[in-house]
Amino acid sequence: MKYKLVQDAYGKNAINLSKIIRHDAYHEFRQISVNVSLVGDFETVYTMGDNRKILPTDTQKNTVYALAKDHFVSSIEDFALYLANHFCSNNPQVSRTTIEITEHLYSRISLDGSEHPHAYQSNGNEKHVTKVVQDSIGISVTSGIKGLLILKTTNSAFTDYIRDEYTTLKDTTDRILATECEASWVYGSHQINFTERFRKIRGSLLKTFAFHKSLSVQQTLYAMGEDVLKENDEVKEISLIMPNKHHIPFNLQQFGMENNNEIFIATDEPFGYITGTIVRVEEE
Repeated sequence: MKYKLVQDAYGKNAINLSKIIRHDAYHEFRQISVNVSLVGDFETVYTMGDNRKILPTDTQKNTVYALAKDHFVSSIEDFALYLANHFCSNNPQVSRTTIEITEHLYSRISLDGSEHPHAYQSNGNEKHVTKVVQDSIGISVTSGIKGLLILKTTNSAFTDYIRDEYTTLKDTTDRILATECEASWVYGSHQINFTERFRKIRGSLLKTFAFHKSLSVQQTLYAMGEDVLKENDEVKEISLIMPNKHHIPFNLQQFGMENNNEIFIATDEPFGYITGTIVRVEEE
C-alpha cells in the first residue's frame, strides 16, 4: 500500500506586536496579532525530513517584527498585503501565503473635550480582523469585526412564530435586542483605502442596527448586511454572526409589583445563534 501527502501548510501563529507611530502632536498606538501560513513544495519535508525548502517559523516571526518598522504604518490590510507579497516573492517554493491579523483596538483618552496625545483606553473586546491570501491566481482580502457588543432597548419584536406542544415563549412587541456581532466581508479590490472603508462599514452596521425596527434578529442581520452592500461597491459579500444575548423580564408580580419592561435577567447561556451571508445578485 502506498501513501500520499495531499495537504500541507505550516507557519507561525500569535506573533504579538505593539507599535508606537510618533506623530508631531500625538502618538498612535497599535497592537496586533499576526498569523502566517505557507503552502508550497514541502512534500519532502514531511516524507523525508528534508528541511532545505523550509523557512523556519522563527524566521517568519522575526520577519513580521522587522517589516513592521517601515511597513506597518496604516491599515492592517495594507500590512498583511505587504507581508504576503514578501513571503511569496522571496520563497519560490511557496505557492500560497495566508496572513491573518487581529487588531486590539484602543482610542486616545478624551479629557475636557480634547484627546490626550499619548494616553489610551481599550475599546473592550472589539477587534478589527483581516485575512489576506496570495497565490498564483491572485490576491484576496477579507476583513471584519469581532466582539462588537451592541444593544438597543426598544424597536425590537418577536411574534407569529411556530407554536407546538413544547413552546412556552410569549410574543413580545417591545424587547431588548442585544448581540455580540461578528462581521466579515470580502473586498473586490486590494487597492483601496482600507482604513476609511473599515470605518464606513462599521458605521453602517451600527446605524442600521440602531434605527432598524426589528421583527427578528434574522431580519435585522439581513438589513445590516444589505445596507453595507448598498453603500460600499468595493464589498462583494458580507457574512454576519449575531448571537441573541437574551434579557428576560423578571417576574415582579410575585412581590406585588408591576414590571413595565424595566427589570430583566441577563442570561449568558443558552442563547440563540443567528448567521447569514448576503451577496449581490445581478438583475435579469
